Amino acid sequence: MNGGDLVAQVLEKHGVRFLFTLCGGHISPILVGAKRLGIRVVDVRHEATAVFAADAVARLSGRPGVAAVTAGPGVTNTITALKNAQLAQSPVLILGGATGTVLKGRGALQDIDQMALVAPHVKWATSVRRVRDLAPAVQKALHLAQEGVPGPVFVECPLDLLYDENLVREMYGAKAAQEKSRGLGERALGWYLRRHVGRLFAGSQGVEISEPEVPPVPAPSGRVLRKATRYLGAAQRPVLMVGSQALLENDQVGDLAVAVEKLGVPVYLSGMARGLLGPDHPLQLRHKRRNALREADLVILAGVPCDFRLDYGRQIRRKARLISVNRSVSEVGKNRRPTLGTVADPGLFLVRMAQRITGGEKWSGWLASLRDRDDERQGEIAQQARATTENLNPMALFESIEEILPDDSVLVVDGGDFVGTASYIVSPRGPLSWLDPGVFGTLGVGAGFALGAKLCRPEAEVWLLYGDGSCAYSLAEFDTFVRHRLPVIAVVGNDASWAQIARDQVELLKDDVGTVLRHTDYDVVAEGYGGKGFRLTSPDQVPEVLAAARREAAAGHPVLINALIGKTDFRKGSISV
Repeated sequence: MNGGDLVAQVLEKHGVRFLFTLCGGHISPILVGAKRLGIRVVDVRHEATAVFAADAVARLSGRPGVAAVTAGPGVTNTITALKNAQLAQSPVLILGGATGTVLKGRGALQDIDQMALVAPHVKWATSVRRVRDLAPAVQKALHLAQEGVPGPVFVECPLDLLYDENLVREMYGAKAAQEKSRGLGERALGWYLRRHVGRLFAGSQGVEISEPEVPPVPAPSGRVLRKATRYLGAAQRPVLMVGSQALLENDQVGDLAVAVEKLGVPVYLSGMARGLLGPDHPLQLRHKRRNALREADLVILAGVPCDFRLDYGRQIRRKARLISVNRSVSEVGKNRRPTLGTVADPGLFLVRMAQRITGGEKWSGWLASLRDRDDERQGEIAQQARATTENLNPMALFESIEEILPDDSVLVVDGGDFVGTASYIVSPRGPLSWLDPGVFGTLGVGAGFALGAKLCRPEAEVWLLYGDGSCAYSLAEFDTFVRHRLPVIAVVGNDASWAQIARDQVELLKDDVGTVLRHTDYDVVAEGYGGKGFRLTSPDQVPEVLAAARREAAAGHPVLINALIGKTDFRKGSISV
């Protein structure tokens, strides 16, 4: 047994089913050990994709997602994805290769100070120095990734801790130095290397892998629940906002949905909470949220901070009572001091609060007024979808996708204007069926998220909605989809533009510099990687192409629909800062 096997044993003990990677000699023993234990090793074409895929697995499974990357560029390529996971509060473990311990700082291949680079973007980072410490370090990392406010963790695994002891001795020339050392320098070097390798492997035999401990869920106090219930009972115009953090305990999403329904409060869902109540629940609202918050006399933020998405708290009127529930101390009162703030799991808070009330019929008039406004906006969107544009009206295209989207589906979104438009029209069918990057707004998450989603839910249709700008970040992963037989359906909104930026840049600065693309044949690129490609240019093609794409996916083929779309002003002024 070598160090790679020890790492793999910890992963297997913690129920890790998938290990995402781009191979490298520094980490090969981890990959081989994981495969031997039945963990599915999924190799991708860019390390960022490996981390994005691990992030998606974490969100959909409730357990840490894991990626292993090689030293140097392998680690540096993960930084954006690591930061995205940190800001999205996703429990992700990165196993990073590193040069051998004795060669640190000596100019070895791909040897850099990885710890200094990674540490700001993770909850915890450690560099292991002895084989016997590998298992405890990985166990601790997996625990910390889930504890409190979840987030990514990093374990640096030097090469000489992962390979067999005899091979490591050969690497360092310790055996040769031991046999016939002639000079004093050679004898000293041989003694040093033998001693060093001895320290590396001391106590590594018979290492036991302990059972994982489940971190406790931060619970709200009875005092906070009593006060929140009293505030809700006194409210005439309450609004509930539920964010991704409320679904961290995703084996409890059914209880959470029941609780939200029982509370009876008009609700806006964001991030991973989209789909919590299904597509058409009467309590759920999608439009005119700013107006509702300005009129509400009580706002409950369940896992939603007052950041740019709420105009730093200014969307909530000053006279309104504000209840803020968040696992993060800093986010409970970010930019706006709440009337009642508590550090607790927001999903558990809502479940326990619902146990204390009798129902929300008293707000039927308030809900009806919000519903009327919502329906009015929905009608406006439907009207705009009927407008004629060059090629396809993107809003009409999304209406067609909405009509055929099956109940068992997952939506992955990666883009700017095209994806922003989709969020107004396409409805996730159930809980844990919408994956977006989160607060960091990262482009390039698409293929990794779709990869993780299809592995977690192989029977579901996974739809990847790409902007034509964002798709190029991860289009090469169609090779991964093909090799691992993962039939994802990707739709690229191709307007030959970084449209979300261009719209305001051209108006404000009178220049489109840096925003112009071309109508690239992304469908041909997908075909080149072994997938199936379709090109959409006119509305009358849409039903047939969507049906054909679903048939190909059902037959096991990853599909890309290259949809040439016209420009609209639907999301004019949508840049957020």
